[in-house]
Amino acid sequence: MMSRSALLFGRFARATRGATAVEFGIVAVPFVALLVAILQVGAVLVAQQVLQTATTKAARLIMTGQAQTQSMTAAQFQQQVCTAATSLFSCSGIYVNVQTFSSFGSIALPNPIQNGKFNGAAMQWNPGGPGQIVVAQAYYQWPVVLAPLGFNLSNLSGSQLLIVGTSAFRNEPF
Repeated sequence: MMSRSALLFGRFARATRGATAVEFGIVAVPFVALLVAILQVGAVLVAQQVLQTATTKAARLIMTGQAQTQSMTAAQFQQQVCTAATSLFSCSGIYVNVQTFSSFGSIALPNPIQNGKFNGAAMQWNPGGPGQIVVAQAYYQWPVVLAPLGFNLSNLSGSQLLIVGTSAFRNEPF
């Protein structure tokens, strides 16, 4: 004859009333983590594209010579990028780097990340003259809100991701 505990265990093993809840409990954590990761990546991609579009739009002022003829400063160019970037970014967090090069092949862009921190002091402002090759960049430290199950997009300390908008062109003859 079977013991009472064996009978209870057998009845428990055959019970299916709570199986759906248990299965959902097993699947819910990875599902929610994947959902959060998808939303985080989507937000970063939108921010990256907005910054890229704003940089390209503002760089046209340099390419057409408007920035040079108006003696635009780096702060004024930064404000142009900020205006084009709508309200997605804090204007004080946008940094611009504009450099000239002798040829497209000689372009060597600096790495503004040093020891896990963004070095905003390394930014330059040289919009160049007619016919010169210019690279305009805008940087922004985007906060990474969540990192579920070890999924972490940050490349800066303090859970931030440095996003960059870049535009390389030859200035028009102005």
